[in-house]
Amino acid sequence: MTISRGFVGHRDPRDVDLPPGQHLTHDFPVLTAGPTQLVSKDSWTFTITPESGDPIRWSWADMMALPAEEFNVDIHCVTRWSKLGTTWRGVSLDTFFEDVESYYDYAMVHSYGGYTTNLPLEDLLDGKAWVAFEYDGEDISAEHGGPARLVVPHLYFWKSAKWLSGITMQRFDEPGFWETLGYHTYGDPWREERHHGD
Repeated sequence: MTISRGFVGHRDPRDVDLPPGQHLTHDFPVLTAGPTQLVSKDSWTFTITPESGDPIRWSWADMMALPAEEFNVDIHCVTRWSKLGTTWRGVSLDTFFEDVESYYDYAMVHSYGGYTTNLPLEDLLDGKAWVAFEYDGEDISAEHGGPARLVVPHLYFWKSAKWLSGITMQRFDEPGFWETLGYHTYGDPWREERHHGD
């Protein structure tokens, strides 16, 4: 796991509303389950595979043609830091799923490099998740998951997969990378769902 020099945060003296066990950081720590993936926009694709097995694929140009929005959210890492008021730009997952017919309730998110994480479909829809391609007015850097990453701010940030490549719909909830290593299946920071059994 790679950790940035600014990993250790300090509690802000202001009274801020943070999930239990979290501290406020003004940095943006870099934590990665493996090496940073270098994916060009020309080669990037995003695929949603429903239960039919017939994938629906978007190129970078396809995504740029979709309606994008700026969104401002707080993010919370399972390693106990929180960063408030982060600004992103991306395409809502609702927009992508307009073209997808699926009756399955679960999704496995895939990244370039092999990382996976599982989520209920309901946590990706209704304005809860985005495929983000800008952070703070700039292209997302590779170390933070660029050219495009998932952002699911209401869950711990390991669910917001870097270097997003696709989503596979699933009938049952099956664990992804960190979940198989003992992390909580769901990961709600307000319930402090860090590890299996929390």
